[in-house]
Amino acid sequence: MSRISYILMAAALLVSATSLVIQGQSPATDPGPRSGATGTTCVVNGVTIVGTGCPVANMSADELRFFNNAAGRFVSPEAVANGLGPTFNGNSCGMCHSQPASGGTSPSTSAFPFIPGGNPQVALATLNSATNTPPFFVTPNGPVREARFQYFYTPSGHVDRDNPDGGVHDLFTIAGRSDAPGCVYPQEDFNKASALHNLSFRIPTPVFGGGLLDAIDDATILANQAAQSNAKQVLGIRGKPNRSANDGTITKFGWKAQNKSLLMFAQEAYSVEIGETNMMFPQKRGFGGVPPPASCVFNSQPGGAGLPEDFTNYLPNPSSTELVPSDDDSFATFMRFLDQPTPACTGKSCSASIQNGRRLFTDVVRCSLCHTPSMTTTPVSAFAPAALARVRANLFSDLLLHHMGSGLADGISQGNAGPDEFRTAPLRGVGQRVFFLHDGRTSDLLQAIELHQSPGSEANGVISIFNSRTEQEKQDILNFLRSL
Repeated sequence: MSRISYILMAAALLVSATSLVIQGQSPATDPGPRSGATGTTCVVNGVTIVGTGCPVANMSADELRFFNNAAGRFVSPEAVANGLGPTFNGNSCGMCHSQPASGGTSPSTSAFPFIPGGNPQVALATLNSATNTPPFFVTPNGPVREARFQYFYTPSGHVDRDNPDGGVHDLFTIAGRSDAPGCVYPQEDFNKASALHNLSFRIPTPVFGGGLLDAIDDATILANQAAQSNAKQVLGIRGKPNRSANDGTITKFGWKAQNKSLLMFAQEAYSVEIGETNMMFPQKRGFGGVPPPASCVFNSQPGGAGLPEDFTNYLPNPSSTELVPSDDDSFATFMRFLDQPTPACTGKSCSASIQNGRRLFTDVVRCSLCHTPSMTTTPVSAFAPAALARVRANLFSDLLLHHMGSGLADGISQGNAGPDEFRTAPLRGVGQRVFFLHDGRTSDLLQAIELHQSPGSEANGVISIFNSRTEQEKQDILNFLRSL
């Protein structure tokens, strides 16, 4: 093709694009995270919060006291003397779960300018004179990430495709830190893992409304799975629960619904992400299941606090009963009573675009066949105290596993979840999130929707309907999602 032909073709495309704008058909775009705080005002540990980040309503005075104590522990940074390391991804729960409030997900300065600090993992790499280098996938304006290896390596250093790994390989070690004298422990080679296609990523899941999710019983999940079966069959939507290998009950927490309860979720994260031992995970962990060097395990040496480092405190001070639970138990308490996010508007208080977007989401495109708008929690019991009982949990998730196809497959199996299966991500609070999908690969909500379509994905039928809608209708759906 000649240079003149290229110019003429480019001019034609420009005219075409201009006509689309004139006709009101400019491409749909993600309006970005909303900054406005909505909902009730609360005070958590002396800090005034509006909407997202508040505790659930109708808590007893004792529950609120334990929640406030747990909220402080959630953001408290750990040092080696407290149990940090030998390997770690963060030094507190709140470091990773901070967007748009404590209990959320990963922040970013560039995408969300009023959140200070950007990616905290960058500064953490060298905190207290540590000798870590942030891996290539941890950047100042990118998401907080954890890394997993899909397979173990052979003794010769090759990927052993017959030996699945799937576990978390922490980004940093405590080597060089001023509070870890004598520790020599190099970081793992993530460049090699990437070159050998053995590396997968995860970003933090928001834990808002964790207790409401915990209080949805198996019967409710299964009844929702059976609902609208004809529509699901037509669109190729199947879905299945992940289940505990021991008692067979449905597991709900984590990107692949791999954890049974908030308590398991909290204790495992304390061990895996921070490196601190607890009563459920009492041993220090190293890379790939290999114990760490003894020179980097400080609290098991003479004069140290011993292992586990986090444990139940049996009435150290009878007047401070909220200090009895371990940190991990307190983290579970914080998540249990942390309320679900407050949407920007509801019903007819929303703009016409948002109202139409919800209609399209539910009745036309049928996103709601997987992203179930709500489920109701169980009656009052020890499992669900009054503040969490018979509450409408606005999850926008069916809590089931779905094949998401080759485009999103991470090569990791957890429980019943295969390499391309993920729990339907709850969309509550999605209006204030910065990064999307399990690995945080995009900050564009429209792109995140489109990436649901790939060979083998159960979402292919729904995304085809979405792609067939007008640009204004797509925009309405995006506006609705950003209102959540």
